[in-house]
Amino acid sequence: GTSEQAHAQLILYLSFVFPGTVVQPKQENQNHLVKVDDNRGDDSVFLTCGLKDKTITWLKDGHAISSNVTKHTWNLGSSAKDPRGMYWCQGPTGKSKPLQVYYRMCENCIELNIGTISGFIFAEIISIFFLAVGVYFIAGQDGVRQSRASDKQTLLPNEQLYQPLKDRDDDQYSHLQGNQRRKK
Repeated sequence: GTSEQAHAQLILYLSFVFPGTVVQPKQENQNHLVKVDDNRGDDSVFLTCGLKDKTITWLKDGHAISSNVTKHTWNLGSSAKDPRGMYWCQGPTGKSKPLQVYYRMCENCIELNIGTISGFIFAEIISIFFLAVGVYFIAGQDGVRQSRASDKQTLLPNEQLYQPLKDRDDDQYSHLQGNQRRKK
């Protein structure tokens, strides 16, 4: 009826307002429930079976994940790793109500542990080193190189700019200005 629809709407609303939480309707028999314990310091998620049987079997999505265990708690791991699935426990005298677990903390999460942080720092140092070496070699190459005193060689004696052509007076370029002969 309408009370069931209102209850379903409340559960749907709570799952959007408080992501990562699991809402179960109140049951008369609390022994047949699987409860979630995620209030631990290490962000671990534990399921607790409410059955009174000595040995139970944990099931996930219809497949047994452990059988004949005496512990009534099951560790799903870290909540950052988004554990999800339909879980319930089953004993010789009965089984619990199924519990759907769905954690989605963020999109594209990166778990920051000491290895990840040191990897980021190492990659940053290497990239800065290669950038500095590249800038050093590019900035070290001047387009116009200044000549040094040791680079100068005297090619012509007495600091002459031009070397006169010898015995080539018959060529048309031997006379630069009119008919004047060039001095040798």
